[in-house]
Amino acid sequence: MPGAVIIGAGPGIGRSVARRFAAEGMPVGLVSRTGRTLDVAGARGYTADCADEDALRAALDAAGADLGVPDVVVYNAAIIRPDTAGEARMRLHLDAWAVNVVGALVAAAHLAPAMAGRGGGTFIITGGMPEPKRQYVSLSLGKSGVRTLVSLLDQEYGPSGVHVASVTVAGPVAPGTPFDPDDIAEHYWRLHTQPRDRWQHEVLHAGEPAD
Repeated sequence: MPGAVIIGAGPGIGRSVARRFAAEGMPVGLVSRTGRTLDVAGARGYTADCADEDALRAALDAAGADLGVPDVVVYNAAIIRPDTAGEARMRLHLDAWAVNVVGALVAAAHLAPAMAGRGGGTFIITGGMPEPKRQYVSLSLGKSGVRTLVSLLDQEYGPSGVHVASVTVAGPVAPGTPFDPDDIAEHYWRLHTQPRDRWQHEVLHAGEPAD
């Protein structure tokens, strides 16, 4: 069975999504700055900072060598920090943009052509900030960029059968809350299994369980 590659595999959404796909019998590769497998049964860990293009591409190549062309890719990396327009610093914004948007573009450029050539797959980006917030300028800009990127990737790879989508999380993720990562992970599995004539390109998690 083709595997799942989770990029930005931290202890919240990344781990829950990995466990959800692993529960379906899929091999899972986890790309993170630490290379940890997060107690996901059978998972393989790969080390990369998503702002480092060479390291990211090398980690994806290593995952591909182990798992083959992935059936599903989840880009879950983000820099989340409070900042306002009056505190703008170019270097900090460029660093955030590199992780929040450009890393997803690089991952898609590296993996989606092979997925399209095979005839299909799923590429999901974790989104957020359904409305911009002045206290989170770099994150608001990044999540707006994710929506545009999903549309562009759908135009490029959707006709070849690659389902490109985002899961927009509208609140702070924490176990036992309306934003429990295990509940959020259900959206990823549902998007992956949607028939083509019902494809959604953005799902909003506003605190209710996934359908």
